[in-house]
Amino acid sequence: MADPAAPHSSGPVVVGTDGSPQARQAVTFALREARLRATGLRAVCAYEYTPARQSGFAWTVSSGPDGGPVPQQRDLMAQAVADSVEELQEELGGPPVEVEIVCEPGRPAQVLLEAGKDAALLVVGSRGSGAWGRLALGSTSTEVVHHARLPVVVVPAEHDTAPS
Repeated sequence: MADPAAPHSSGPVVVGTDGSPQARQAVTFALREARLRATGLRAVCAYEYTPARQSGFAWTVSSGPDGGPVPQQRDLMAQAVADSVEELQEELGGPPVEVEIVCEPGRPAQVLLEAGKDAALLVVGSRGSGAWGRLALGSTSTEVVHHARLPVVVVPAEHDTAPS
């Protein structure tokens, strides 16, 4: 009997993105991996509207009539993700990968885990910076690694290794 929680090996590659440089690195990795696996890519952007916390696509966050996010926020976020993924596909060249865009309100790790239920692989970026940051993961990647029921890749942040 098959485990209903087991991941589907032929499912898409799911990647979390928020417009940050680390997320762009994760999307690039995920595009390459989807191409290698001959599968699609599901680019997931979670958003929480609070004045103190804004995603990498912060320009889309503004206050609506009730003090919450503008009603079009989801559409604006989805377009920003689509534009970013398209740009990265063009930079990579080669055959295009079929992309599904998912933008949902909620905690990023929870939205990613939900979006990855039928996935073959889940890819997230790491926010670590400096010597200490290379040893620690961000809160979203840590939560995803601890709760995912499928393989997870945490793409490390690139660090400038040129001498100062």
